[in-house]
Amino acid sequence: MAMGAAGIVNAAMLAIAAQLFFKTDTKSESLEEVHAGLGLVLGSGAAVAFAVALLASGLAASAVGTYAGQVIMAGFLRKRIPLTLRRLLTAIPAVLLLASGADPTAALVWSQVVLCFGIPFALIPLVVFTSQPSLMGPYVNRRMTTILASAVAVLIVVLNAYLLFSLLWG
Repeated sequence: MAMGAAGIVNAAMLAIAAQLFFKTDTKSESLEEVHAGLGLVLGSGAAVAFAVALLASGLAASAVGTYAGQVIMAGFLRKRIPLTLRRLLTAIPAVLLLASGADPTAALVWSQVVLCFGIPFALIPLVVFTSQPSLMGPYVNRRMTTILASAVAVLIVVLNAYLLFSLLWG
């Protein structure tokens, strides 16, 4: 649910910014420029709402990733890491990156590129395993569900490849 909410917030922010900046012919290429542009065009309340929504989206994504890692470590590896250490370990890379003076917008884009590599490794086995009656028993996917899920998986892989290609050579 947290990832769904984060996705909705992200989609809403993109749609609002795209519509707003398309109409005003304003070019924004960084998060700071979008924030400033929203403040100029819609007022400081909109700029603050954008910042809060971006923060909430990041926190939701981080929480889901941390929880997934915890479940995997506890369930599959039979290892437990104390909560404080786990939170510290998940925050250190972002803090180091920002402390190094890296461009936050570029860091965000490249983090999404890196994360997109993990999606096929989770999605493809999910489609394969949930379509096997020997594994799922009565909960096996229907044929149409498997076909649609396979199409979505292929679409995501193609879009990820396009993203990578356009960032590296576009």
